[in-house]
Amino acid sequence: MQATAYTYDPGTRAGSVLLDDGTPLSFGSEAFDAGGLRLLRPGQRVRIETTGEGEGRRITCVTLQTF
Repeated sequence: MQATAYTYDPGTRAGSVLLDDGTPLSFGSEAFDAGGLRLLRPGQRVRIETTGEGEGRRITCVTLQTF
């Protein structure tokens, strides 16, 4: 699934993305580390992997979207 990076805190390695429908979804350091990224800037397009549905949905991996 694709999204846009919205926030990112390099100290905690956690942040949030906006899904294409505008829904915000937070991620923790585990999801950031799983993608192998070193830095993330707001506005970057990312690819995310999620688990669960609805209010229980959570991000398990964040990587950069490449074209």
